[in-house]
Amino acid sequence: MPNTLAFYNTLAREKQAFTPIDERNIRIYACGPTVYDRIHVGNARPLVAFDVLVRLLRYVYGQDRVTYVRNITDVDDKINARAIEEGVDIRVLTERTTRAFHDDCAALHVAPPDQEPRATDHIAEMISMIETLIGKGHAYSAEGHVLFHVASMEDYGSLSRRSRDELIAGARVDVAPYKKDSGDFVLWKPSAPDQPGWDSPWGRGRPGWHIECSAMSAKHLGEEFDIHAGGLDLIFPHHENEIAQSRCAHGTDGMARYWMHNGYVTVEGEKMSKSLGNFTTVEDVLADYPGEAVRFALLAAHYRAPLDFSRQAVAEAKTALDGLYRAIGHAGDDRSEPDEGVMTALGDDLNTPNAIARLHELAREANKGDAAAAARLKASAGLLGLLEADPDTWFRGGDGLDEAAIQKAIEARLNARKERNFAEADRIRDDLANQGILLEDTAEGTVWRRG
Repeated sequence: MPNTLAFYNTLAREKQAFTPIDERNIRIYACGPTVYDRIHVGNARPLVAFDVLVRLLRYVYGQDRVTYVRNITDVDDKINARAIEEGVDIRVLTERTTRAFHDDCAALHVAPPDQEPRATDHIAEMISMIETLIGKGHAYSAEGHVLFHVASMEDYGSLSRRSRDELIAGARVDVAPYKKDSGDFVLWKPSAPDQPGWDSPWGRGRPGWHIECSAMSAKHLGEEFDIHAGGLDLIFPHHENEIAQSRCAHGTDGMARYWMHNGYVTVEGEKMSKSLGNFTTVEDVLADYPGEAVRFALLAAHYRAPLDFSRQAVAEAKTALDGLYRAIGHAGDDRSEPDEGVMTALGDDLNTPNAIARLHELAREANKGDAAAAARLKASAGLLGLLEADPDTWFRGGDGLDEAAIQKAIEARLNARKERNFAEADRIRDDLANQGILLEDTAEGTVWRRG
């Protein structure tokens, strides 16, 4: 076990030794999904990365000494727009997409958080926080809106470290006549009759995005807590504004002691996003590969570095996992401790590439007959959320494609061949082969077997 854990703290712009506020209860908050659609692979990266963080902290400090909160944003303009587009009630949409989100998390071996608060269950807390901010002179109401007045906070911008002009430009703020300052941001806004809304001192309306996380984290973790995690794209304005609201409402010097941010998932060097249309949903990739292979691929790069996603990378991850599962065989010593080298790597700002490299070293030792190495391999991989299946189940495809998914792929290959798109047909065949599914074309049609 490493003597210290060290994580890169965005707030300090350096890697720092981790010192919890209270070793008996390490508290972590991570921004969860806005539930209007299926998550894509880029959305999955923080889920996997910070799941490893929680696993590590639970191992070091004790399973019952870590409280992990990850929220659900179920009131948002994107949700409103999608519900109108589909012609369904907002609650129907958010319940369906939340279930899908949980399914994707389970497939990726992402453990549920200790608390998963929903924004719509915390409207009273948001209204109370907004009233406090108004009372302290940090917010004001205008034309049914309530806005945070950025000029009221001397060190606004401490997380992103941008100048005031850069902050305003980067926020792409709406120019509105009721704002005292162009950089002021919305805490509460009025709702039209066909939009979700709640009664408030400022009329029927709904919260702004930023106040949601401030209210939920304070309720479930306290006014100050250990770690706030999320994607790099949330540093500004979301996390910056969370800090402003929380500190000004509570009169504290900080909100979270450490701020951890994962890098982007890219496609051919460009950030994966729904707005660019270059995304692959987790659901889509799970139709072709086991979730553990997707998880492995997401851990192959350091969490703060860019990660270029491709199906080839997932296929290679599946092959690597095959080798690791062969190495552990039926390692029966569940009492084995994780390997020191793996622990050192993870304790050094979650260096999963180095940890995975050490897993391969342990696999080589295990393949030479070292039973202790096989046991350490299994125990160490568990910290990464890997090698948790029984090897026989893994090679039978129990964590991979089911028969319906295999048949769907065979039909797609047949259609590609009919269209004389032989490159696509070969790709599908090779993808299946990489997952242990072998095809044979016969006079009666294509049959398959697990290799």
